[in-house]
Amino acid sequence: MPQNPPDQRPADTKTPETNAYEPVLSAEVRAALSAGPPVVALESTIIAHGLPRPRNLSVARELEGIVRSAGAVPATVAVLDGRAHVGLSEDQLERIAGDPGVRKLGHRDLAPALAAGASGATTVSATAFLAARAGIGVFATGGLGGVHREWSENQDESADLRLLARTGITVVCAGVKSILDVPATLQRLETLGVGIVGYGTGHFPGFYLSSSGEPVDWTVRSPEEVVEVIRAKEALGGPPAALIVANPVAAQDQLDPALHDRVLAEALDACRERGISGQGVTPFLLDQLMRRTGGASLEANLAAVRGNVALAARIAVAAAVAR
Repeated sequence: MPQNPPDQRPADTKTPETNAYEPVLSAEVRAALSAGPPVVALESTIIAHGLPRPRNLSVARELEGIVRSAGAVPATVAVLDGRAHVGLSEDQLERIAGDPGVRKLGHRDLAPALAAGASGATTVSATAFLAARAGIGVFATGGLGGVHREWSENQDESADLRLLARTGITVVCAGVKSILDVPATLQRLETLGVGIVGYGTGHFPGFYLSSSGEPVDWTVRSPEEVVEVIRAKEALGGPPAALIVANPVAAQDQLDPALHDRVLAEALDACRERGISGQGVTPFLLDQLMRRTGGASLEANLAAVRGNVALAARIAVAAAVAR
């Protein structure tokens, strides 16, 4: 998988010729992109907004360790004081994990955040954009955003989908969050031309669940097979779009499907009764799943993320070998 050569200017030097809004690559990421080993991008929203403190920091370190153990370099992405960073130092990782003022930044928020000198954790859309801009070809996350339930009434769709439709990066994920409209999301991805392969499965994963019940058209069974798909996609050319590698959480680690369905149905009823709509729905449903499953949904989430990060690292290494 080709990777663009990094900018050779020192990351911390601002001169009249230096674009202050260019992503800052850590020394480790810069060296890896220049001469190897392969690099895997990681989002920072799960650190700042997806996990309780102080566990979030230990998980952040664990995920980076998983990438390293596979022979790759982790590049956690975030914005700090108006600079986009691809690859964080330990101090920067601690800041993202510990500062309650860190904002949540999607792709559309990047320009205002940089201009304002703000700090924020990057979502899927922002991370994929910045990683691809840096020349990183593989990105691991938990679950993608998608088309929300009752879309016909509120037109609520994650920015992840359109961004992935124009960003040529390989994204390893556990499908989309099960609180979303999964069939509609798959249809939308098809319309946008975003490729999907199931990793060792014929069904699209359901984030907390190993299967959403929705089929996928193509199945791959090894990192090498994923790399062959990437190579074929690049050889064909055409409009850039992401390749989604849908990697299900292990059956023994998934949330109990019956418990999931019951809690989600009751939480959706509560949304309607309380008049919760729009952007308030997702955090409410996720909170309900967390509370009413006794934290089991969080553990399933983390199991999925660990598996995705491990697979992404293996794909990146296989791609490096194939070059």
